[in-house]
Amino acid sequence: MRAIVSVTFDDQFVVHDIKVIEGQSGFFIAMPSRKTPDGEFKDIAHPINMGTRREMQESVLRAYEKAIEEDNQVTNEEETEIELEVDYEEE
Repeated sequence: MRAIVSVTFDDQFVVHDIKVIEGQSGFFIAMPSRKTPDGEFKDIAHPINMGTRREMQESVLRAYEKAIEEDNQVTNEEETEIELEVDYEEE
């Protein structure tokens, strides 16, 4: 995990604990989830269509990249975490 993100939608609704993860194919976001009694993880909140998911992921990853560029303290170590907030408004 590289970052924990809060996304605010139109200054009216916020989703906390979105994770920025580096996978084999690059960075992606994972929505907040909880563990069910049977050990399965279920998203608490998530986009309901691929277009919104793609837009949200692009917005979060742009904000993450900008934060990395601005923060000279952050390294490329696996355990490095930053917190950032993304304001998401549909264009």
